[in-house]
Amino acid sequence: MKKILRLILLPALAIGLAFSAPAGMPSSNTKVATAPAVHVTDSQLESAIRLKLAKSKIGKDGFKFKVAHGVVTWEGSTEIPQHKGAATRMARTSGAVEVVNNIEVAGANKPGTPLKKALVQ
Repeated sequence: MKKILRLILLPALAIGLAFSAPAGMPSSNTKVATAPAVHVTDSQLESAIRLKLAKSKIGKDGFKFKVAHGVVTWEGSTEIPQHKGAATRMARTSGAVEVVNNIEVAGANKPGTPLKKALVQ
């Protein structure tokens, strides 16, 4: 009787353990609280974006931005659609609370106009 129980229960127990989360790890349906965002001042945010912009390819597009109460507003135009998204990501990763992206993509509104793609090196 003990052998039968071992043959049935041990594999079932092993399978159950294999599909459960490791100790200390939340299961897939558990919500994990995220740490609060670190607040940066407008001047810190502006400095961080200027530094990133100077190192980035999108710095050559001549985009202008302003910061007010953690909100970054971008202005300018580009022929490369990916540069608009890169500007938004740059502001968010620098600590912006919100991003208003008014960058226009040249030729985006003209049907049949091929868009330029970013050069990947």
